[in-house]
Amino acid sequence: MKGVVFLGERQVELRDFPDPTPGPRDVILEIRASGMCGTDLKAYRPKFEPGVVRGGIRRASTPMIAGHEPCGVVVEVGSAVTEKEARIGDRVMDHHYDGCGVCRHCQGGWSQMCVDGAIVFGSVGHGAHAKYMRVPAHTLVGLPENLSFEAGAAISCGTGTAYGALKRLGLEGDETLVVFGQGPVGLSATQLGAAMGARVIAVDISSERRQMAMEVGADVTLDPTDGDVVAAIKDLTHGEGAHKTLDASSSPDARRAAVQVVRAWGAACFVGEGGEVMLEVSPDLIRRQVTLMGHWTFSKMGQADCARFVSDRKIDVDGLFSDRWKLDQADEAYKLFDQQKTGKGVFLPQES
Repeated sequence: MKGVVFLGERQVELRDFPDPTPGPRDVILEIRASGMCGTDLKAYRPKFEPGVVRGGIRRASTPMIAGHEPCGVVVEVGSAVTEKEARIGDRVMDHHYDGCGVCRHCQGGWSQMCVDGAIVFGSVGHGAHAKYMRVPAHTLVGLPENLSFEAGAAISCGTGTAYGALKRLGLEGDETLVVFGQGPVGLSATQLGAAMGARVIAVDISSERRQMAMEVGADVTLDPTDGDVVAAIKDLTHGEGAHKTLDASSSPDARRAAVQVVRAWGAACFVGEGGEVMLEVSPDLIRRQVTLMGHWTFSKMGQADCARFVSDRKIDVDGLFSDRWKLDQADEAYKLFDQQKTGKGVFLPQES
């Protein structure tokens, strides 16, 4: 089969790989949708350095099949996989991590935080930018019947991350939420925040992405290069600031603004990977009793909860996608995605 790999320095290649076969506790997925995530750019842009951790991403010794938003159908099961765990024909998402299985994080469904170190599919293990993918049976998360495979791919990372962050923030329907960065995760946070009943202010430098934010539920959009964004948000919130903020941009300026614009007793959450931020601890945090947290993806249960929320409320996650690609269009797909002006992209491997 063919699989997309990142070679570094904005180069991708479609390489030949053997069709995967399952171990006793594995299944083989026929990938129907494999989402593109902003985190991909942290592997796509820099020079490929085997084994090096850069931007929070650890690289394998050789290029692996990319793609960490897998969604598809079970087509083969290992000899030790029970029918309760997986059956041929199941529509599933994948929680794209594997760990030791016995530490407290793995037992709680947070395999990415395994004390022995996690395998991240699409980074140090083969991912979903291919027609087939081998995954451990315990990583499967059911896909509700009324959701598309594309929606399942989004929930498998970007949309699921946004949902988990909003739950960590404790967002309530009478609150104002500011989302900095309207890439795939930020757009998801805007869409889900609106569905939870909050008033959402979306911030991005791209006019295209600000328009997409309005289409998925933002009440107001702001361009941070057009004046003082903190002052603008204070004006929109009667001088008090937002109840909750979320930064999905990784921009140092946006992160600082996300903290500064929170009202007293409010909370800010960072989900954008990499980079740094400088804060004045007393005025920005301590003396306003602000809670600052970092959030990384979701647990297996959190992924299932997000899918159920989207399904029950008929949220149009498919509307986040601006581009659908075949595997042999990977170079064009990532060149466009690298401009960070589009919505979400997804590969449909079975159409290649």
